[in-house]
Amino acid sequence: MSTDEALTRAEELLKRVEDVRAELEGISATDEGSPDRAIELLGQLSELAKAVEEELTRAQREADAQS
Repeated sequence: MSTDEALTRAEELLKRVEDVRAELEGISATDEGSPDRAIELLGQLSELAKAVEEELTRAQREADAQS
């Protein structure tokens, strides 16, 4: 995978992070928010954050290898 591909993937993952964060914010803004759904969303945020970190690390390795 090239540096550009890894960065593009990281950007896509960050978009998903924002979508999940917005949903979580929506849940917390209402009294009808499901605690179970909030916990599920927090888990998704954690997984997405790890994936973003992996992609950025991959991009850094690729950039270092190309220089």
